[in-house]
Amino acid sequence: MPQPLLFTPLRIRELELKNRVVVAPMHQYSAVKGFPTDWHVMNAGRYAAGGAGLVILESTKIERRGCGTVGDLAIWDDAFVPHLARIADFVHQCGAAAGIQLGHSGRKARIQRPWEGGRPLTRAEAERAGIEDWDAWELVAPSALPADEGSPEPRALAREEIRGIAEAWGRAAARAHAAGFDVVEIHGAHGFLIHEFLSPLANQRTDEYGGTEEKRMRFAQEVCECVREHWPPGKPLFLRLSAEDDAGWGPAQSAALAKRVKPMGVDVIDCSSGGILGKAPAGAVKPAYGYQVPYAERIKKEAKIMTMAVGLIVHAEQAESILREGRADLVALAREMLYNPNWALDAAQKLGCDPKFMLAPPPYRYWLERRAVTVPEVKPSTFGTS
Repeated sequence: MPQPLLFTPLRIRELELKNRVVVAPMHQYSAVKGFPTDWHVMNAGRYAAGGAGLVILESTKIERRGCGTVGDLAIWDDAFVPHLARIADFVHQCGAAAGIQLGHSGRKARIQRPWEGGRPLTRAEAERAGIEDWDAWELVAPSALPADEGSPEPRALAREEIRGIAEAWGRAAARAHAAGFDVVEIHGAHGFLIHEFLSPLANQRTDEYGGTEEKRMRFAQEVCECVREHWPPGKPLFLRLSAEDDAGWGPAQSAALAKRVKPMGVDVIDCSSGGILGKAPAGAVKPAYGYQVPYAERIKKEAKIMTMAVGLIVHAEQAESILREGRADLVALAREMLYNPNWALDAAQKLGCDPKFMLAPPPYRYWLERRAVTVPEVKPSTFGTS
């Protein structure tokens, strides 16, 4: 069998990923006043130790107003840098590249954690959780339209404020570099601020930031411009998009935006879906394996840019076929990584390409290789029953 593409290195700018397995950013909602805790070190470290080529830290907020919950990570101040650096350093020690997603929740800010109900927070609830700056935690959006029925109305951003938020994204990218991250991903999906500007449903402005499709793309382009200005030229830049939101923004618009941001220094489009409506998009109501992969395939082909496929990518052979068929350049897993943080190590064994367990750090590698040599008839538990 030829070397699986899944475990072939990929070079993007000056960064060489040891394989094409990416851990997608997943909100943990476990920060304390924006600062990461031991939970974040453990969570990122276990994926890196499990063999992934790139581990992307969850959406980390570029300004105070952008926090979704009381547990969001923050990067709007230099004080956060050494704490985030601890995570990046540990991911590197475990053998993976470290990425960070930079985001702003827009009108979807100031809500409960999902497992607490996910509804809008009250001032009293926030203060009981230790929030001391409720008034600074303001809901803002392109237009004064709530995220869904029952949600509070955000304040429409004044024209002169908008460029400042894009510049805050740039300063956040500079802090990400100072913290030692290898990749920045701009979060432009899932109904958060950038996606709100892109959406004809959420953005009903009549100035240069709204109205036509071209004008609705302006803010996203300004963010990319500001981030690239502050992010070293040798480091890759990703952009996550909801390639289909079932509300007026779809694959054609996503490909058009990808064509615009590629010359601005965006290297990879991370192709997700949904988030503008208060319900999941049609394809996500009862999703099938790889249900979002067609978006990555189309944008890769039409915009001639590298893409990352996401969405119910579960099995090694499935991930390998996505790459072999040229449908994407990287595959990212989220919930399957929660279930099996050693997914990359396991996939390499199933594809027969890592007999000496070189994807694992030495404290794991030695013992796993020794068992494989001593009792080769023993199959790992993920291979099924004995």
